[in-house]
Amino acid sequence: MNAPAGAPATEPAVPAVDRVRVHVVAGGPGGTAPEPLARILAAPGTGLSPTAEPEPDTVVVAVAATVEEALAACPAGRGHRLLAICDTVTPAGLRRAIEAGVLAILRTDDLTPAQLVAAVHCAHQGDGRMPYAALVRLLGSGPAPAVPRASALPEAPLLTARQTAVLQLMAEGHPNAAIARALSCSEHTVKNVIYELMGRLQARNRAHAVARAVRHSLI
Repeated sequence: MNAPAGAPATEPAVPAVDRVRVHVVAGGPGGTAPEPLARILAAPGTGLSPTAEPEPDTVVVAVAATVEEALAACPAGRGHRLLAICDTVTPAGLRRAIEAGVLAILRTDDLTPAQLVAAVHCAHQGDGRMPYAALVRLLGSGPAPAVPRASALPEAPLLTARQTAVLQLMAEGHPNAAIARALSCSEHTVKNVIYELMGRLQARNRAHAVARAVRHSLI
């Protein structure tokens, strides 16, 4: 149907369900998110909707020099997906991020617009995008800090051959579809195996599962 004569032309609205809300915070001195980052997230065609406040179901992007400063800048509240962009990542900072439920850490020096937008969308879906190779190296670079008895695993969990294979591919950063192709099984099977791994490793997300596995020398 044509618009009435003289009526202002309007563009079709993008359904809210198709857009990802993203809120940017900055840690450390200054407290202002870099302008280039804000422009990338607000660019047309990204499927992102920047917000002034961290509403529920929002991807919170914390920008800081260190992981610790990024975590300190994250707003309190539930329902947020956390993504950190940091200049440096130490083993202690990485462990803290995993325990805090951060889904992705991107290094400032390696960041590209495409990687940033993809990481935000993955975080919104609950898919962790940690640099897994760096994660394994960092966690293996020194002794792990003491873990309170209440949160420590009593002993290394026993994993099946398939669970170990899926865990190794997860540690290399492969998504479910790639893991299914590598193991000649369905994505549904991969999802079931990952669900079992989360239970055995007492992990909250993929990155946390890899961290637990590294601590137990399972990979």
